[in-house]
Amino acid sequence: MNQVLAIAGGGAAGALLRYWVSSGVYLLAGRAFPYGTLVVNVFGSLLMGFLYIWLLERVPAGAAMRAFVLVGLLGAFTTFSTFSIETLNLIEAGQMGRAVLNVLLSMVLCIGAATLGVMLARQL
Repeated sequence: MNQVLAIAGGGAAGALLRYWVSSGVYLLAGRAFPYGTLVVNVFGSLLMGFLYIWLLERVPAGAAMRAFVLVGLLGAFTTFSTFSIETLNLIEAGQMGRAVLNVLLSMVLCIGAATLGVMLARQL
């Protein structure tokens, strides 16, 4: 139950953080390009890489703390961070083919799914 509450709390904080960071970037850079999302995804991936190692190898953090930060906070801040660390884990495990497949499938299928969702919503 502690992990569930930690994820919920981290998720709430991550969602707010995503909103504040992306909104701030859009105020500075405008909306001609999805700079806010790009910054959130890149920064979230950087944080995921750093904190994944920090919390698992450097600082013996408990399961609830790892759940709060890695699943809740960063999961709500950007799921791209999870995608990035999973792909990196495949690369580090010498599974380059699976890593490339993960990248290709994620990009094609996610963009395709978003396109389908838009098309379905426009039909209603």
